Amino acid sequence: MLPEREYRSTVFGKKPDMSACIADRRCPHRNFSKVTVQKSNTSYRARFCSTTVSPTAHVLAATFRRQGDPVAAMQQLKKDNLALQQERDWILQAEGLEPDDLTVQPLCPKCGGTGYVGAQMCECLRELCRQEQKKELAALFGTDSFEKFRLELYSDQYDAKCHSSPRELMRATYRRAQSYAQCFPAEGQSLLFSGATGLGKTYLSACIARVVADRGFSVCYAPVGQLFSAFEDDKFRPRPDISRTEAFFISDLLVLDDLGTEMTTQFTISVLYQLLNTRLMEKKPVILSTNLAPSELAARYTPQITSRLLGTYCLFQFYGE
Repeated sequence: MLPEREYRSTVFGKKPDMSACIADRRCPHRNFSKVTVQKSNTSYRARFCSTTVSPTAHVLAATFRRQGDPVAAMQQLKKDNLALQQERDWILQAEGLEPDDLTVQPLCPKCGGTGYVGAQMCECLRELCRQEQKKELAALFGTDSFEKFRLELYSDQYDAKCHSSPRELMRATYRRAQSYAQCFPAEGQSLLFSGATGLGKTYLSACIARVVADRGFSVCYAPVGQLFSAFEDDKFRPRPDISRTEAFFISDLLVLDDLGTEMTTQFTISVLYQLLNTRLMEKKPVILSTNLAPSELAARYTPQITSRLLGTYCLFQFYGE
């Protein structure tokens, strides 16, 4: 059995050596949870149950084993408790702390720090997700924003093929992209950015993604090569605890870059159709950028994919050199 002084330290919060308690069947920490004291003439009898036990019950149990006086033991317990409270007050005063500082307050009063209110995600967790998403987008796109889009890089010379100048056409594309970002999700409308390399397709995609994320929506960005690699890993090298493709289906906005640069196989065609069709049915928007013209898309992909890209997506044509 633990000595009285050592035992008393365990009552007031210092962690005891539980291995010693388990080894000693007489230890007051072993399998006692409730103590019922019955008085018969001048003798006391204690009955024990097996769950968690209070410090007072520990003291009584130890007293009965020593055949001591339980009243004196309770008086000593009260005295020790008051002494500890006074010591605590001295420490708090010396450190300039208030008693309430010892109580851990939840980060969010609505959810108590769990992140959920019932089955719904709490606003505190939503905000945390938004901040993490902004960090990821910043790492991908740097400081790209609509304010830094430079229309002067596009020629203001009239082009007979376009019946306007590239600058004016890109001004209209720029304004449409701004409007789309501010009005997202715009009834699930998806966009197809088409044009030659270096005309700003990825840049405007990043601008839209940043604004949409700032408004609290989830955004997933991936080059198509990375997209198909993730689906290959899930299919041929699955991991039961991780889905590498779930975000492509559940995010509010999916941004896919460089469509048409992948090697076309039956597998990539199947994945692309599954993804585009699923998001179309669930009215989850997609922004696709490609260097291919609409006619080249029709020649490269199946009619099922082409009909969705050219029939339901809003075409943003990029002009310039």
